Formats: sequence, C-alpha cells, structure tokens
Amino acid sequence: QVHLTESGGGSVQGGASLRLSCTTSGRGFGNYAVAWFRQPPGKEHEFVAAIVANDGGTTQADSVKGRFIVSIDHSRNVVYLQMNNLTPSDTAVYSCATRLGAMWPTAASYNFWGPGTQVTVSS
Repeated sequence: QVHLTESGGGSVQGGASLRLSCTTSGRGFGNYAVAWFRQPPGKEHEFVAAIVANDGGTTQADSVKGRFIVSIDHSRNVVYLQMNNLTPSDTAVYSCATRLGAMWPTAASYNFWGPGTQVTVSS
C-alpha cells in the first residue's frame, strides 16, 4: 500500500506561481512512476505531468509545457509540481498518483492516489 498526500494548493490570481508537493510515507517512490492529474469541476481527470522515480525521466501534457515542471527529491520522498504563469483554465483539484514501472498518461493506469489539493486561479 502506498499512501500519498498532496499540499501546496490555494487561490491565486492569473500569472502567479504555485508549487505542489506529493509526499509518500515509508520507503519512498522506488520503482514507481508518479503522475499529476487534475480534475476541473464537472470533468474527468486530465493528465498533467509525470516522472519516473528511479531515472528522473519526465513528461508533460501539451497544455502545460513550458509552464509546469515536475521534479523529485528522494531525500525527502517528495515529488513537486512547479506551476508558473497560471491561468483560470488551470483551476482544478490536483492529485498525485503512482504506478509501478513506466509513465502512462491515463488515470486508470495508476493504482494509488492522494486525496488531492484545490488550485483556484482567478482572472
């Protein structure tokens, strides 16, 4: 069982930055891929970005490329999502999720999820 906790969400104005954290307890992320998804009100989960814990490989959705950066700090068992130049369309509940092995951009591919953190961006 993998327990995940997100933090760092909040309400900001357009153009601002936020850094989300995804923390796991126990022995760290090991051989997992860790992904960030977001769910706008009334919509399905949308893939945002992912990182492979053991080699640091990353990928981002086209909608966030150049603005969002995913990274990992193994010493603290934390995966970060740095979000820059936020717009109202980024408003959503952001969740991190893990799966063994490679990154995959579909929510159904991930086994363990955190409860999520709300990000609200006003114009």
